[in-house]
Amino acid sequence: MERALRAARVATFVYFVLNGTLMGVWVVHIPAVEDRVGISHATLGGLLVLLGLGAFLGMRVAGPLADRLGTRLVVPASGVLCAAALALPGLSRSPWTLAGALLLFGFCNGCLDVSMNAHAVHVEKAYARPVMSAFHATFSVGGVLASLVAAGAAAAGLGTAAVLAVSGAAGVLVALAAAPLLLPAAPAAPAPPAAPREAAAQAGRRGGSRHIRVLAGLAFMSMLCEGAANDWSALHLKDVLGAPAGTAAFGYGTFAAAMTAGRLLADRVSARFGSMAILRYGSALAAVGITATALTPWTWGAFVGWALFGLGLAGSVPQLFSAAGHADPAAAGANVSRVAGLGYLGMLAGPAVIGWLTHVTALNHTFLLLTLLCAVTAGAAGVLRAGEPERTRALEPSRP
Repeated sequence: MERALRAARVATFVYFVLNGTLMGVWVVHIPAVEDRVGISHATLGGLLVLLGLGAFLGMRVAGPLADRLGTRLVVPASGVLCAAALALPGLSRSPWTLAGALLLFGFCNGCLDVSMNAHAVHVEKAYARPVMSAFHATFSVGGVLASLVAAGAAAAGLGTAAVLAVSGAAGVLVALAAAPLLLPAAPAAPAPPAAPREAAAQAGRRGGSRHIRVLAGLAFMSMLCEGAANDWSALHLKDVLGAPAGTAAFGYGTFAAAMTAGRLLADRVSARFGSMAILRYGSALAAVGITATALTPWTWGAFVGWALFGLGLAGSVPQLFSAAGHADPAAAGANVSRVAGLGYLGMLAGPAVIGWLTHVTALNHTFLLLTLLCAVTAGAAGVLRAGEPERTRALEPSRP
């Protein structure tokens, strides 16, 4: 049984890497697809909204489906569909076909994102200790693999359509190969006594719904901050501080590296100090980091600020997803889909919100909005304490 659990954990890592790689391969080929279809930056921006819309819809569908059919079926099916859909943008010849391709690819990606997180919750329950943050760290590994794929393809002279198709085909094989290692079902939760069961269920649904809404709101704010860093960190160094383009590129790299390192450490910190501490003090550290970034006149100060921002945000989203999944084991997929769906909208909104604010103030001053969001998240971190009894009970069983 212990060997099967370790295998399930490895398989979950595989799907997180797969998801990161598929998205990364698409992202690094966006300029080539734009040229192939012959569209402007403005048109591309509108089409990318469809990618986000598809992902949001996929998350809403896959969560309840995973609860009903089981993550062992939904995760590999989503992985296969997402990998196969990666080839479609490379085959597009017009804005309309690209719109359909991105909507479908986004939908499949959303299905994979939610279902693999729901399965990660089941693995964490079976391990009886926090392991969620490490899964999210390996998503970033997929981005690194995507960069290597793009570099190798460029060296080999392969076209965009061929790279997307070959990467998708490889992804299908990986998704199928890892499927047998997944947990067969969610760990069973102890049933309440028969008499108060109905009343307790109704009260739990009311309280649980409010709890999940708060978690979703916090995920929206945390992922809005992450999305803003993804798109504006390099531009901040280049346009505000006057750094050369090569140096400015390290702004995002510093943020991403700090976030990955933080996620690799967050599980151990959470096991010792609790998930609420991760969210509260991590968000506070992120607030300090982004404030320093907004106010510093020095390039090295900005690098330090972006690093602190990434390190502080690192554990927030995994803790929120974990809390949502453990709130009701029978509805882990649905709850994760609600939190992840609103969080994903925040990720999409972040770059746009900062862009709108630049019409009224300097780019670096817009980052003070992120300071405010991090401060609100730190202040509301007690919501994880409210859900800690459920999470503690979920992690109580001894390791198989």
